[in-house]
Amino acid sequence: MTATKPPSRPSVGPTELYKTLPPAFGHDALALFGFNPNYVNLNHGSYGSLALPVRAFCDELTDEVESNPDKFIRIDCIHYWNRVRERVAKLIGVETDECVIVNNTSHGLATVLRNFIFKEGDILVGATTTYGSVYQTLKYIADIPPHPILSTFNLQFPTSRAKIIQDFEEHIKQLTETSDATGARKIVALIDSIASHPGAFLPWREMVAICRKAGVISVIDGAHSIGQEADLNLSEIRPDFWVSNCHKWLFSKRGSAILYVPKRNQHFIKSSIPTPVTYHSPHDSDYQGPQEFVKLFEWTGTIDYVPQLSIGAAMDFREWLGGEHKINAYTHALAIAGGKRLAERLGTDVMDPTGEFTLSMVNVELPLSGDVESTDEVLQIFTHTLILQWQTSAAAFKHNGKWWVRCSTQIWNEISDFDVLANALKDASPIHLHALSSMNSLNDHSFGCSSDNGRHQT
Repeated sequence: MTATKPPSRPSVGPTELYKTLPPAFGHDALALFGFNPNYVNLNHGSYGSLALPVRAFCDELTDEVESNPDKFIRIDCIHYWNRVRERVAKLIGVETDECVIVNNTSHGLATVLRNFIFKEGDILVGATTTYGSVYQTLKYIADIPPHPILSTFNLQFPTSRAKIIQDFEEHIKQLTETSDATGARKIVALIDSIASHPGAFLPWREMVAICRKAGVISVIDGAHSIGQEADLNLSEIRPDFWVSNCHKWLFSKRGSAILYVPKRNQHFIKSSIPTPVTYHSPHDSDYQGPQEFVKLFEWTGTIDYVPQLSIGAAMDFREWLGGEHKINAYTHALAIAGGKRLAERLGTDVMDPTGEFTLSMVNVELPLSGDVESTDEVLQIFTHTLILQWQTSAAAFKHNGKWWVRCSTQIWNEISDFDVLANALKDASPIHLHALSSMNSLNDHSFGCSSDNGRHQT
C-alpha cells in the first residue's frame, strides 16, 4: 500500500551535490525530493514537484532577498531575471528578448488573449480539451463587447494524429471561407501542445502550420511542454505565441512560466497584466511609441521573484541528472509500461494503445460506467480514497462518455507504483460508488476533473 522508503536525502547543497554522480532513476531518485516516504506521486503533471537542490537554491536566494529587499528588487533581481531568460531561450530555440517570465501558463495566456483588439465578427477557436480556466477566458472575451465568436473544435479520444490534423484543417477552412465584408476578420486559435485531460501529446506543430497557411493567429498552451517535450525549436515551428509552465516538468518552484512572443508579434502586446508603471499611452503628451516588449514584464508589482528565478537552478539540476533526453526517455518508457500494467490490473484499456500521444503522461480507463452522472461525488470518492487513505495521487476525469485516470511518470517512479495506484483505484471503485446517495460528508474540494465539455480541469 505504501511506497518503498527512499534512501537518505542528500545533506549537501547543489554545489557539492553536483560534484557527485546522480542516483539511478526510480525509487533511488526519491532521495532528491521532499515527499513523505509513504506518498506515491503519480500526479506530478498537476502541480509539479520541487527538487531538494532547487529548493536549497530558493532558500538561499530568499535569504539574499530578505537581507536587503530594496537592493535585491531594485538592483540585483533584473540580472537574475535576464540570465534565466537567456538560458530558457537557448533551450527552446529562440532569441532572449522574445522570452519573458510570468507566474503561470494561465496568466501568460490571459495576457496574450486580452491584448488582442477584437471587432465584431472576429473568431476565437478553442477545443473540447482546452484547459478549464483558459476556455473560460475565451468565453469571457466572447461575453464582452465587441463579442467575438467562440468556435469550439471537437476533439475526442481515442483518435489518431492524422485524424486530428485532418479535422482541424477542415475546421479552420470552414471558418476562413466565411469572410467578413472587409476581409480583415481576425481568427485566433488556442491550441494545446500537450492536453491536460486527457494527457495527450497533440500534433500541435502541424496545427500551427495549418494556422499559418490560413492566416490564423496561433496561441499555444504549452503548459506541459517544457521539460516533457524535448527538442523544442520554436523559431522553426513558428507559433505566434507560446506559453509553458516551468514548475511542472522542468522542476522549478511553482509558479513560474515562460511566455514566448516572436519579435514579429510583439506589437500585439500593449500591456502586461497588471499594467506596469512604465506603460506608455498614445494619449500622453510625451508619447514616443509603446514600451518595448521585455520591459513591460520586468516590474508588474511586488511579488516573490524566487519561483521565477529558480528556473535556472532547475535547469542545473536537470543537466546534472543527464539532460532532457535521458530524463524523457526514462519517463516515456515508464509511462508506456505503467499504463499497460495499470490497465491489466484494472481489466481495462489504455486510451492510446499505439503510444502516439504518450510522452510522460498515460491515460487508463477506469472500471466505472460512463453514465454515472454524479461527477463531483465520484471525484470526491477518488480523492478521499487515493489521497487520504492510500497516500497516492493521479488525476481522474471523464472524457467521451468514459472515466479515465491520468498518470504522470517521473524519475522517482517505478512500475510498482502503478500497482499501488491499482489497489487504491480498485478500493475506490466501483463498490463505493453504490453509496453515492449517502455521501454527504466528504470534503468539497476535488483534485480530479471532468473534461467532457472542456470546462473543469486541474
